[in-house]
Amino acid sequence: MIRKLPNMDEKLIMRVPSDNLKTNYFRMKIKHLIIVALVACGFWACNKSDIYTQYITLRENGWSKDSLYTFDVPVTDTTFLYNVYINIRNRSEYPYQNLWLFLRNTSPDKKTTRDTIECYLADDYGKWIGSGNGAVYEMPVLYAKNLKFHKAGTYRYQVGHGMRDKILAGINDIGVRVEKVENK
Repeated sequence: MIRKLPNMDEKLIMRVPSDNLKTNYFRMKIKHLIIVALVACGFWACNKSDIYTQYITLRENGWSKDSLYTFDVPVTDTTFLYNVYINIRNRSEYPYQNLWLFLRNTSPDKKTTRDTIECYLADDYGKWIGSGNGAVYEMPVLYAKNLKFHKAGTYRYQVGHGMRDKILAGINDIGVRVEKVENK
């Protein structure tokens, strides 16, 4: 038996009740909200030991050799040990493999120490070591591990660059992050 195909003029229309569409739309929205909430909780749980995180965005024309950036870290609990990180965000036009930093640390009782650290931002082949998306790379550098703050109060960290350039191009942000070391 030969079946005749429907004429192109005849249109097959399938109707879906609008109530089902609305219900499916809201179910999909609720699923997306739950996923976003779970991801946000995961990020929050990963950073719950951070007591301080701050970045300062540097001038677009570069970091002047005379510029010091100041971070005031409030410490209230002296019973824990802490890790202190210097976070560097550099752009792809940064011309060097490393970055020398001068640090000045002042405790609440006004005792000041100075330090010099070298931060490697790229490997020997020029590939950026930090995480990033191609435009900006972030490199956390562990500055002090298992540090004991002996007095509650504000600890001041001042950061300057120690490179030979009077104006250092390619550094986007400089930051300090302090985290509690979890007791194991």
